[in-house]
Amino acid sequence: MRDYPKFIITAKGEKFIKTGHVWVFGEEVTKVEGDYQNGDIVDVVSAKGKYIGSGFVNDNSKIRVRIISTNANDKFDEAFWERRVHYALEYRRQVMGDDFGCCRLIFGEADGFPGLTVDRFNDVLVAQVLSLGTELRKGTIFNLLLKELPDICGIYERNDVKIRELEGMAQGKGWFGDTVSKVSTQIVENGIKYNVDFINGQKTGYFLDQKYNRQAVAKLAKGRKILDCFTHTGSFALNALKGGAERVTAVDISAEALAMAKENAKLNGWELEIVEANVFDLLTKMTDEHNKDYDFIILDPPAFTKSGATVAGATRGYKEINRKAMKLLPRGGYLATCSCSHFMKEDFFVQMLKDAAKDAAVSLRQVEARQQAPDHPILWNVPETNYLKFYIFQVV
Repeated sequence: MRDYPKFIITAKGEKFIKTGHVWVFGEEVTKVEGDYQNGDIVDVVSAKGKYIGSGFVNDNSKIRVRIISTNANDKFDEAFWERRVHYALEYRRQVMGDDFGCCRLIFGEADGFPGLTVDRFNDVLVAQVLSLGTELRKGTIFNLLLKELPDICGIYERNDVKIRELEGMAQGKGWFGDTVSKVSTQIVENGIKYNVDFINGQKTGYFLDQKYNRQAVAKLAKGRKILDCFTHTGSFALNALKGGAERVTAVDISAEALAMAKENAKLNGWELEIVEANVFDLLTKMTDEHNKDYDFIILDPPAFTKSGATVAGATRGYKEINRKAMKLLPRGGYLATCSCSHFMKEDFFVQMLKDAAKDAAVSLRQVEARQQAPDHPILWNVPETNYLKFYIFQVV
């Protein structure tokens, strides 16, 4: 076995990793042999000394070790990361096809890069690093990405997130390496043009995971009057317009997001009706007024829960907006609804929808049940990678 510090873990922790998960929690570590610094690579072994895997250690995190390999013969040199980068990109080229120019290239643990997100927006890569081990090796990884993608002008880091502090890292954002003068870029998704503000937009600047769910909405949009709630920069609304909707109203609480949505509509030669409002308040007002102006409502809210402790409150929030949307729709109308929170489990979300339909006194005919796009791959043994629930119903 290689001469790395050894972390001996409990039988429970060993079983967890052998099921295919990649996290060793602090309480599972019973003994440490050898000296190390946070961010180093260490070996994880059983109580009997049997090799289990190797990964990044960080005493600042509840996840003490993030496994990157279960092969005792791996050497964690540049060639190792080059293989990982190549494999991730080849997967996207295969599953995304013509959409390779606008997709997620690296999706953290699902691609063997703990805490790393890399999105491609045409000629710009936008990265977010949430693990110390990856942070210490990002120079190697980023340069390998640039080597494989010679048409990329630069990598912009969006490390302005508080979760980095839990790993002992500072927040910040800016260009990796040489400074690039670009402040925005333009993408084409589903045949629609968008300006992406990767410097100030939410997360990496644009949400790629709903790409094909937007297409599913567009297929049903023709002749419909559509209310797009939590529109952000207008992606569902614009897909509805492209699909031939009679009318589309985009709602968001953010004036900046709505301005971008309006700009994106004009970029495509369309006019978009926008409403700056709190969606909860707007749906309540419309319900009180028995408003039946819309026959297709889209609910794409931000994550209402980011921990298991707040799931109950989140469930109430999801139920409130879904119940009101169901009551607003005429018979034969359509509802597209989703949750992007991993902690809002599939069975919780489904039960919430059943309860909302019962309270709204409607029946739901399922049109489609969908998930995130395949550039956000789901590892069945790492449930945290499975987070997006998306349903389309007809109210009958």
